[in-house]
Amino acid sequence: MVLQISNTETGWNRMLVSLATIFLLVSCSNDDGQGPTGESQLPETPKDTVPDKGEEPPAISDEALLDLTQGETFKYFWDFAEANSGAARERYHPGNPANDPNTVTIGGTGFGVMGILVGIERGFVTREQAVERLDQILNFLESADRFHGAWPHWLDGNTGKVRPFSPLDNGGDLVETAFLAQGLICISEYFKGGTDTEKALAEKADSLWKGVEWDWYTQNKNALYWHWSPDHDFAINLELKGYNEVLITYVLAAASPDHGITKEVYTNGWASNGNIASAESAYGIPLVVDHAGNAPKGGPLFWAHYSYLGLDPRGLSDDFVNYGDAVVNHSKINHAYCVDNPKNFKAYGENCWGLTASYTRKDDGGIGYTAHSPSNDTGVISPTAAIGSLPYTPDESIKALHYFYRNKGKLLGPAGFYDAFSPQYDFWVAEAYLAIDQGPQLVMIENYRSGLLWKLFMQNEDVQAGLDKLGFNYAN
Repeated sequence: MVLQISNTETGWNRMLVSLATIFLLVSCSNDDGQGPTGESQLPETPKDTVPDKGEEPPAISDEALLDLTQGETFKYFWDFAEANSGAARERYHPGNPANDPNTVTIGGTGFGVMGILVGIERGFVTREQAVERLDQILNFLESADRFHGAWPHWLDGNTGKVRPFSPLDNGGDLVETAFLAQGLICISEYFKGGTDTEKALAEKADSLWKGVEWDWYTQNKNALYWHWSPDHDFAINLELKGYNEVLITYVLAAASPDHGITKEVYTNGWASNGNIASAESAYGIPLVVDHAGNAPKGGPLFWAHYSYLGLDPRGLSDDFVNYGDAVVNHSKINHAYCVDNPKNFKAYGENCWGLTASYTRKDDGGIGYTAHSPSNDTGVISPTAAIGSLPYTPDESIKALHYFYRNKGKLLGPAGFYDAFSPQYDFWVAEAYLAIDQGPQLVMIENYRSGLLWKLFMQNEDVQAGLDKLGFNYAN
């Protein structure tokens, strides 16, 4: 299935959103949850390696490659889930599986439960097995720490207690909560017509997301705010403004039957009263939206993925922007930049492309983290970037997927393709995984193939009511 879609403000607050995205979505912790935010726990000096010089793997069809990629990536959320809760671990390092085994990521769990629905459809697990695992996860979430209905960024999988993400961030994280709620709605829709057990699961998922006090996170202002702490209140004071990955937060806040926001909160907050739109172009492709701090060639590609795992961008537009055009053009510009390759990095081109937030190679050969984009290009490719854009750039993404497969001796590990690699440095590979990078691959491949998660999310009556309240045009 090919996605067919028709064809400022850059102040400090919007820069803060971009910077916060980098640190708030993929930072790493020690096992006790007190580690330095934003630093990897991988060894500092991984060995530089080169691809195997033997024969290339045999040719594989597009469909077989999609099957393989989904099947292997699914293992992250099934085989390597946090043991007690069944939820998604923040990270998994095959060379050191004891590294931080009990830190649960809320956003990654949202992606993971959507991936479990994919697992049913693709035959990776039985429906009964999936229901049992999902019930385990939802029971954990039901008893875990919440703050005015919102879950924190991290939870301890053993206790359900918050694990502080930063000195001021030990409470509710509204964006991570939105990513989870997106998955809960898909669970509810998938099982609502099933057996009595399945219906009970659907009702529990529905109740959990509806318990979020979205309106409380406005501080009685015309915007949503990312964090609240029982000890520090709204001290971080980070307003959610686009364009970035947080659109889903506003959609769900408008959709909430009991804690809904007004259209004015959306218009002033996310849309910046129309300043979200951009007339800029790159490589002859309209950018459509103002990518805060990342003009003129667009931000990291996860901005085009996280909100749209369930929210279908096809035909999606508000008073200011066509979001279908925005995500497709964002992906095309990212690809065109890698083909252009202005820094002359080795292997960049039609087959090897994709810049987004992921692990990265530091100058000393160690592992770090950064949000790769055309304005922050370090020669590191992240497989989730091209794979997650498959519904938007099918031809370009399939070529990239075949490139990753041709190098599977270095890139394919026990839970899918590794998080990042760099041909520039003797084919250096970050042999590690992050939940929020594996999830979009599994889900967006399925949206490309069947539209499963888009259909489930968009058929939800509350979601439709929220989109109507905000004045969206959308397909259903």
